[in-house]
Amino acid sequence: MPVFDRAKAVYADWGVDVEAAIQKALSVPISIHCWQADDVSGFEVHEGSTDSGGIMATGNYPGRARNGDELRQDYDRVLSLVPGVHRANLHAIYAETNGQLVGRDELQVEHFARWIDWAKHQGIKLDFNPTYFAHPKAASGYTLSSADPEIQSFWIRHGIVCRNIASGMAQELGGECVINHWIPDGAKDATVDRWGPRKRLIEAYDEILNDPLDGCTDAVESKLFGLGSEDYVVGSFEFYLSYAIARKVIFCLDMGHFHPTETIADKLSSILQFQDRVLLHTSRPMRWDSDHVVLFSDDLKNVFNELTRGQALDRAIIALDFFDASINRIGAYVVGIRSTRKAILNALLEPTAQLQTLELHGKNAQKLGLLEEAKTLPFGAIWDELCLRAGVPVGKAWIDEMESYETNVLSKRV
Repeated sequence: MPVFDRAKAVYADWGVDVEAAIQKALSVPISIHCWQADDVSGFEVHEGSTDSGGIMATGNYPGRARNGDELRQDYDRVLSLVPGVHRANLHAIYAETNGQLVGRDELQVEHFARWIDWAKHQGIKLDFNPTYFAHPKAASGYTLSSADPEIQSFWIRHGIVCRNIASGMAQELGGECVINHWIPDGAKDATVDRWGPRKRLIEAYDEILNDPLDGCTDAVESKLFGLGSEDYVVGSFEFYLSYAIARKVIFCLDMGHFHPTETIADKLSSILQFQDRVLLHTSRPMRWDSDHVVLFSDDLKNVFNELTRGQALDRAIIALDFFDASINRIGAYVVGIRSTRKAILNALLEPTAQLQTLELHGKNAQKLGLLEEAKTLPFGAIWDELCLRAGVPVGKAWIDEMESYETNVLSKRV
C-alpha cells in the first residue's frame, strides 16, 4: 500500500477525513508580504533622508530585489514552490512612479498599475498597507497622533489616498483588498502625556475611515513597543482592540507584537466573540518582535488549532509579516509560507470533535492521552500528498530549485 494510503487509513481510524482536510488547507488564502524580498526598502523616490521608523532588516545577503520587476520575478519563483491559494501584500512605498517624486499624500492607484497587471496575470488578489514610517515627516516619532497639525494632516491625507488605492485594486481584481494601518508612534522614555496622542489618533482614524469604500476592508494593528517607542506606544493592544470594536473595523494580531512569553492563540476565542473577522500576521519573535522567518512551531500550530477548534478558520485573514536579510530571501519566503500552510493542514487533521467530547464528559486523562498520541500521526505523508496535488516540489526538492534561482538570477544582482 502506498505511504499516503496507509497514512490516510490511520487518520480515518481517528475519524478524520483526510481528503476534506487537504482540499480545505489548499483553499485558505495566505497573503505574501512584498517586503521580505527587498528588506523593507521600497521603490520610493525620496523627498529627503529617512530612517526606519522602528522597522529594520538586518543582514546583507546578496540578491535583494532592487525594483518592481525584480520583486515580481521573485514573487513568481516563490509562488511556483508553495502550495495553495495566495494573495500579494504591498506597502505604499512600493509604488512605481517612473522616477518622479510623488508625495505619499498624492499617490494614486495608477502608481500600482504594474502590480495590478501582474496580479491579473497570476490570478491572485492584492492587499495593501499605508507606509506611516521611513519618511522625514515621521522623524519626530509621531505621525497620525502628532501634535503638529501640518504633520498630522499629511499622514491623514496619506491614509485617505491609500484607502482609495485599496478600493481601486479591489475593483480591478474583484473581491476585497485588505488595508492594514500600523503606525510607529510613541516615545522612548518617561512619557507624561499619554492621553493627548491617543485622542488625536482617534480623531485621525475617524477622518481617514469616514467614507466606506467598495472593496476596501480596513484593519488596525497594535504593538507592544518598538525601536524609539520603548516607553510608550500610542497604538497599544487595548487602544486598537477598543477602537476596532467601537468603529467596526478589523483588529490585526501580529504574533510578534506581545510579551516574549505571550501567545496570541488564547486571544482568538475572546476577540472573535465580538469581531466578525480578525487579521492574523504570522511571524516569529526570537526575543521580541524580531520578525524571524515563520517555522512550523508549537506557537504557530496552536494559533491554527484554536481557529479550527472554534470553526473560525474562515474568519481569519492570514498574512505573513517577517523579513530576514541575512539568508536567501526566496528561501525565507518558502520556509515561512510552507510552514504556515502546514500549520493549517495540521489543525484540520486534528480529531477535534473526539477530543472535545472527552473534555466535555470530564475524561481528561483520555483527552491528554489522545493529544499525545496525535503528535506521532503520519502527518508528513499527508503534507507530501498536498504538495504533489498542488504541483509544487515535495519534501526538500524546493531547496535545489532555490539554489538554481540564486545561481542564475540573484547572484547577478550587483
